Amino acid sequence: MKEIRILLLMVIAVLLFNLSYAQSNLKNIVENAGNSKDLTTLLAVIKASGLATTLQTPGPFTVFAPNNQAFGLLPRETLGNLLKVENKIMLTSVVSYHVVSGTLDSKELLRLIKAGNGKAELNTVEGGKLWASMKGNRIILTDEMGGSAAISIKDEYQSNGVIHVIDHVVLPKS
Repeated sequence: MKEIRILLLMVIAVLLFNLSYAQSNLKNIVENAGNSKDLTTLLAVIKASGLATTLQTPGPFTVFAPNNQAFGLLPRETLGNLLKVENKIMLTSVVSYHVVSGTLDSKELLRLIKAGNGKAELNTVEGGKLWASMKGNRIILTDEMGGSAAISIKDEYQSNGVIHVIDHVVLPKS
């Protein structure tokens, strides 16, 4: 009996070590965005907005990350204007509108949508609101301007939160 307890304690110790080792090897949101060929524009706007340092802190954060194609749907002059030095406040507002405090993976988003009778209200770091709902089997975000984005890749866990890749840029009220 004593040998079984010792064996169980050893198994638990190994499992706990492996779990903590795996979590410590996760990179943060900015590091992983930099490793994705589909999020290069997002990384550029995060850096230009000055939010890279914030998104490298422990958080946790949920980032709804527009892919390069999503940024490509914006009028060319819109992105160009946002990246001008004199528009840094506006750029920071747009980028932080894609961030929610806490870790909201797809399971939690679905729970919130169900609890809200089909719609979950999310408070962004920018101070605005996003609404999550379902369309078929996809989670859809609706912004304050009435635009929408679908989550195309969900639950990309990071050391400081989770990333969901979206197919459109969402915008706060101006």
